[in-house]
Amino acid sequence: MLGAARRKILGQMLGRIRPIASIQSMSYSTAVKEMTVREALNSALDEEMSADPKVFLMGEEVGEYQGAYKITKDLLQKYGPDRVLDTPITEAGFAGIGVGAAYHGLRPVIEFMTFNFSMQAIDHIINSAAKSNYMSAGQLSVPIVFRGPNGAAAGVGAQHSQCYAAWYAHVPGLKVLSPYSAEDARGLLKAAIRDPDPVVFLENELLYGETFPVSAEALDSSFCLPIGKAKIERAGKDITITAFSKMVGYALQAAEILSKEGISAEVINLRSLRPLDRPTINASVRKTNRLITVEEGFPQHGVGAEICTSVVEESFEYLDAPVERISAADVPMPYAANLERMAVPQVDDIVRAAKRACYRSVPMAATA
Repeated sequence: MLGAARRKILGQMLGRIRPIASIQSMSYSTAVKEMTVREALNSALDEEMSADPKVFLMGEEVGEYQGAYKITKDLLQKYGPDRVLDTPITEAGFAGIGVGAAYHGLRPVIEFMTFNFSMQAIDHIINSAAKSNYMSAGQLSVPIVFRGPNGAAAGVGAQHSQCYAAWYAHVPGLKVLSPYSAEDARGLLKAAIRDPDPVVFLENELLYGETFPVSAEALDSSFCLPIGKAKIERAGKDITITAFSKMVGYALQAAEILSKEGISAEVINLRSLRPLDRPTINASVRKTNRLITVEEGFPQHGVGAEICTSVVEESFEYLDAPVERISAADVPMPYAANLERMAVPQVDDIVRAAKRACYRSVPMAATA
């Protein structure tokens, strides 16, 4: 199945794999242009494919159709069918091929049209990709990226709206990233492709067309964000709000509303769900003395539950109010638009929770 170009690469697989770029903690604040998340992901893929011939793309409609969401636009024309492979509708098949290619030193980027379809390939992701390095006593690296849209979109029903963040973040051996902005998307995808371990890269369909300011540093081809490091999107002193992906935007909107009522909210963009940046979260809570977590996933065993547990274990004595989780409703996603809106977190939910934590409103128990 491998073309001539890839057979040549396989012959070089025992050669030295490019090390991960040195990543320093820097502040990228001076915006020089605006970029959509779609453009950021596309540019990251383009630059990494240009820099490393071992990187190739595989998935449904990634080539001739330019990607279901146009993330892979123009890459087939630039790199050819040996490195941009259209596949049949068989996630188990092409995910398995990708894991096998990673075993042999290539760096596959596997696109799922939606992470709901990754269920067809979950055995390869968890039992093959995630565990092989451990089971081989470190002799076998699996440098593969599984990427695609995750979580709720709009009007696509229960089977196409799940958030898989907690599912994959539960698994030792995987790294799980979830970008919010264009700079997140660009820097984290580059880091994921360069990483020697399997990375689950959870995007959001509704963010693809969103435009964000991008700094000069982020436009450099060597730009890379550290895996395992959160970003404080907005500093505050009264309450900490953690979020990832689309919910970061909601948290920032809520923080702006709260500021007009005298509540200073600190918003943390998690970026990395596994590893989780516990030090940044706990340092913030020790400053603000309050915590709200926001996610689109289900509440039970969720990302927010893990964050709350970490804070209770490490910073309990600093808390001045109960921690609170905001999540999707504990039901399959409804199809009706009005019910769908009620099933996922909204900005008002965050505002009300923050007021409760700051004792600015009637507690939930009193209004039940």
